[in-house]
Amino acid sequence: MTAERLEDHPQRYALSNELHARPFPELRAPCHAVVLAIKQSGQAENRDPEADRAHLHDLLNRHGADHPPPDGNHFSGRLGRNLLKWERHTEFVTYTIYADGVAGVPFTGSIATTFPRDWLNQAPGKVLTSVLVRVELAESVPDLDEADYDRMRDWFVPESLAMSSVVDQQAIAASDFRIDTAGHVRFALLARADIGPRRLGRIVQRLVEIETYKSMAMLALPAAREVAARVAELDREMTSLVRTMVTSGGGESETLDRLLSMSAEIEALSSSSAFRFGAAEAYAAIVHERISALREERVKGRQTLAEFMLRRFDPAMRTCSSAKNRLDELSQRATRAATLLRTRVEVNIAAQNRSLLKSMDRRAALQLRLQQMVEGLSVVAISYYAVSLTGYILAPISRHLNADEAQLQAMVAIPIIGVVWWMIRRLRQRVTERR
Repeated sequence: MTAERLEDHPQRYALSNELHARPFPELRAPCHAVVLAIKQSGQAENRDPEADRAHLHDLLNRHGADHPPPDGNHFSGRLGRNLLKWERHTEFVTYTIYADGVAGVPFTGSIATTFPRDWLNQAPGKVLTSVLVRVELAESVPDLDEADYDRMRDWFVPESLAMSSVVDQQAIAASDFRIDTAGHVRFALLARADIGPRRLGRIVQRLVEIETYKSMAMLALPAAREVAARVAELDREMTSLVRTMVTSGGGESETLDRLLSMSAEIEALSSSSAFRFGAAEAYAAIVHERISALREERVKGRQTLAEFMLRRFDPAMRTCSSAKNRLDELSQRATRAATLLRTRVEVNIAAQNRSLLKSMDRRAALQLRLQQMVEGLSVVAISYYAVSLTGYILAPISRHLNADEAQLQAMVAIPIIGVVWWMIRRLRQRVTERR
C-alpha cells in the first residue's frame, strides 16, 4: 500500500500547523513594542472565549483588517503601519503592537495612545500587565559604556535593576520589573547593529513572555497566603482533636463528626486552590525556560534576570508550593486520624458485641435449664394425672381379680412415666427441627 492511498488522520494538518502558528516577529532596531494582557474575572472554566474574539474583531474592524478563523487562538496582522499579534491563552489574552522607531523621550508612550481609549474601556476583563519595550542600537554592546549605563540607571530604579548580555552577547536586556507612574513595566534592549531581525524578535518576545507569565504566576500568592493562614488554624484544631482522641475515653461519635467536618473543609480548600497552584507552577516553569533561552552573561556587575527571579520571584513561588504541600499533608493527616478513630470505634463495637454475645449465651443457658426443669415438672404432672385416670380403670379389674388396687397402679405407673417422657421429648425435637 502506497502512502498516497493512506487516509490522513482528521487532525494531522491542524496539529502540524499548530507548531508553526506562533512565529516570532521580525524586528529591526530602533523599534518598540507595547503589550497588553487582559484577564477575565473568575476561573478559566467560566471564561467566555467569544467575548475575547469579539473584542479583537472590534479592533480589527477599526482598521479594516481581516479576522482570524472562528476557532483561532492566535492572530498576526498589520494595523496600519504597525504589526499586531493577538494570542488567546487558557486564562488571558495578549495584544502586542510592534512598531518602528522609538519616542524621543524614553517610555513616554502609553497603552491609551497605542490602542483606542473607548476600545480599552470595553475590554472583557481587567489589565493583568502592560509592558513597554524600547529597542535601540548601541555600539558599546556587549561592553556597555558609561553613557549607556547611565541611561539604564535613569530609566530604571537602580536597586531593582536587572541587566545582562543575552543570546551570545548580541544585545543587553534590562528591566526593574516595577510598574512605573504610567502603569507599565519597562524593558530596554540595546542591540548590536549586526543582530538579525528574527533573533531580535525572539529576544523581545521572550522578554515580554517573562513579564506576562511572571504576573500570571504571582496570582497564586494571595491565594497561598489565605490558604496558609487557614491551614495553620486547621492544623491547631487537628492537633487538639488528635490529643483528645488519645486522652479521652469516650465521645468517639462527636470526635468523628468534628473530624469529618474538618476533612470536608480541607477538601473544599484543596479543590478551590488546586487550579491556581497548578497554573502557578506551570507559569513559573515557563518563566525560567524563557530566561534560560536568553543565555545571560553578567554586565557591569549587575544582577541578571535569572538572579532577580531567584531573589524576588522564586520565594513567592516557594510560598505557593509550601501552602499546597501543607494543605496536602493536612489532608493526609485528617485521613489517618479518621482511619484511627474509625478503627477505635470498630474495636469498641466489637468489644460490645462480644459482651452482648456472652450475655446472650448466659441467657440461653439459663433458658435451657429452665426449659429442662419445666419438662421435668411436665412429666411429673402429666404422669400423675395419667396414673390417677388409670386408677379408675384398674379399680373394677382389681376387684375382679381380687388383687390390690395400689399394687396395680404402681405397676403401670413406671411405663406411663416413660411414655410421657418419650412423648414430650419427641414433641420438643419436632419443634426444634421446624425452627
